[in-house]
Amino acid sequence: MMMQDPVDVVSMQWLDLIEVAALEVVTYPDDAWSQATWWAELAGRPRRHYLVARSGDGVDGAILGYAGIDITGENADVMTIAVAPQQRRTGLGSVLLARMHDAALQAGASAMLLEVRADNAEARALYARHEYEQIATRAGYYGGVDAIVMRRALPGRGASNA
Repeated sequence: MMMQDPVDVVSMQWLDLIEVAALEVVTYPDDAWSQATWWAELAGRPRRHYLVARSGDGVDGAILGYAGIDITGENADVMTIAVAPQQRRTGLGSVLLARMHDAALQAGASAMLLEVRADNAEARALYARHEYEQIATRAGYYGGVDAIVMRRALPGRGASNA
């Protein structure tokens, strides 16, 4: 299924944090980031880059998803990506991930890295569709659930570093 309603993807702002933290609890009920963590993440700009996807109503539209990366030179780490339950399987996760790739390329990164819960088949499928490859496993990383470490070379950069 593809997105049917218009969605604006824009930089996350301080005023977004209450709504983002609420969506975080819905998306990751067992290990949601607190509002304080979100404040610290957003304060990490420009190294940390966060986006929100809003319904087509502009700044007053509901937040439908969010994503963020940490850019550390040659690598950019996906810190988080989440899509509201009613928006899943619409392509919004792919849109957010592609925007993260664009931001990493703009910052000069040659590869994207991430950790994903081994039991999150939906997220792992999203990353596989975007050419991420498993490079390691971290046993018990998520409180008893393994983390799958994945990497993707960015187009035009780092292809020989894979």
